[in-house]
Amino acid sequence: MISVIIPTYNRAAFLGDAIRSVFGQDYFTDPRFADSWELLIVDDGSDDQTREVVQSFGGRVRYYCQERKGVSAARNAGLRLARGHFIAYLDSDDLWKKGKILAQMDFLAAHPEAVVCSTEEIWIRRGLGHNPKKRHRKYSGWIFDKVLPLCLLSLSSAMFRRRVFDDIGIFDEDLPVCEDYDFGIRLAHRYPIYFLPEALIVKRGGHRDQLSHQYWGMDRFRVRALEKVLSLDLTAEEERLVREEIIKKSKILLQGFIKRYNQPEIEKYRAIIEKAGSGLNI
Repeated sequence: MISVIIPTYNRAAFLGDAIRSVFGQDYFTDPRFADSWELLIVDDGSDDQTREVVQSFGGRVRYYCQERKGVSAARNAGLRLARGHFIAYLDSDDLWKKGKILAQMDFLAAHPEAVVCSTEEIWIRRGLGHNPKKRHRKYSGWIFDKVLPLCLLSLSSAMFRRRVFDDIGIFDEDLPVCEDYDFGIRLAHRYPIYFLPEALIVKRGGHRDQLSHQYWGMDRFRVRALEKVLSLDLTAEEERLVREEIIKKSKILLQGFIKRYNQPEIEKYRAIIEKAGSGLNI
């Protein structure tokens, strides 16, 4: 079984399109697989018309509403409710192209050693096409070094074998943002992440309620994630890369806090830089 999980919060204007993109998957419309998938909507305390949008799709959709806890908690709640052997997340403002699930299931069937695969994306910003920058280029295989500078794992594009979450853990509910960055690093440390070059999802962005627009200084949360990574069983080279990335991001943050004359944060990031550098003997 495939469990599709859509976490959402006050996205009634987008959610219906996301749900329709799930129902439109050619894998799910094939009579042979009609009973081998489920769709779960985890409502993270919405106060708009989210419930009504979900109910309009009938009993095929499982709806769960919780008090506002954040996107990580919503994703984790969906995972606990899911019955599938395969897990596919879809952000409520994104869309799947109709061949997405079929392509990934074909790949995973042909590569039983693979536990995760993702696809290329189409980016839409404020209704217009947007070309990703070179630094957003996706890679396939063992990509631990590639995911340290920025998040390269789009959860809406990924398909996981469920055991991944038993091996590396769930989403960090202490991170209000960059939880996908944190998860992607832990995943890339443990497994190769396979990439399908066909663009099979549409990422719709630019709206003001995106989490990335609600928090300034996103590198603050990436540094926290990187500090956690140091507790993993890293090789000497992996540890060096992580420490160097902590220093790089912390120096950027430090300059910002110096401009703002924020002495507590200045001292904090100077200490972080010193601690990370001590492991490099610098």
